[in-house]
Amino acid sequence: MAREQAVAARKERNTALVEVMMLAAAADGKVSEKALQTVLRRIIERREFEGTKPEELKAMLEGSVQRLASAKSLESILKSLRDRLPDHRNRMLAFGLAVAVAFADNRATRNELGLLKTFQAALGIAEDEVAQIISVVEEGGSLAEALGEPAERLYAEVMVLVSAASGGLRDAESRALVETLVADPVFQNVSPDRAQSYVSSAVTALASEGLPRRLQVLAQGLTTHPQRLKAFKLAMQIANAGVATAQELKMLELLQATFGLADDEIDRIRAEL
Repeated sequence: MAREQAVAARKERNTALVEVMMLAAAADGKVSEKALQTVLRRIIERREFEGTKPEELKAMLEGSVQRLASAKSLESILKSLRDRLPDHRNRMLAFGLAVAVAFADNRATRNELGLLKTFQAALGIAEDEVAQIISVVEEGGSLAEALGEPAERLYAEVMVLVSAASGGLRDAESRALVETLVADPVFQNVSPDRAQSYVSSAVTALASEGLPRRLQVLAQGLTTHPQRLKAFKLAMQIANAGVATAQELKMLELLQATFGLADDEIDRIRAEL
């Protein structure tokens, strides 16, 4: 059942991402060949679409065009996008993909810029995030540069992995986790709302991508040894909040191996806590 839900969530997210791009491609009234090529190229390069078969991609594109054409209003489309892109990271990605399509001709028209402003407001993208994404796209860079995971979000994900190790993360546990998270000095510049978004996106990513992939993301994102020590300390702090379960202890072992931490370093962290 959990796998079916994860597959369904991934499909919903991906169709929403395609719809955002198709909206941007059609902002001037018609979809140019170059804009369509940009849509296809961005789909191919994004790991969110890995494993999608050509026939599935074709059905996704055709279905998106039909849904957009039959929608009652732009607001109904935006509401649907918000529902299917509940976490900030995926909303950032959606906006970045829309920017990439709008700037396919190295410049965006007035209609395209107007639509991007609408997306920004509907998806809650901050001005500095918009500037960063547009700068990367204009310079021909990868969206991965604009969507770089802040260390605080990755720290939060480590805590989520331990909290969810024994079987999911309920709302009450999520709120308690946020309270623990914002109390740590490393999150002093993170608002409670942003902390909650970090937790929510981590839960969604774990469900849709699976543990092996998320461990890989953590290893790639937390590259310095001090960062990895800090992440593991936060993870152990969560496990020590109560009586650590066998699943939580197993997760700590996985994190230790992922981060390449020595046993004596773990012993020192345990002694500090």
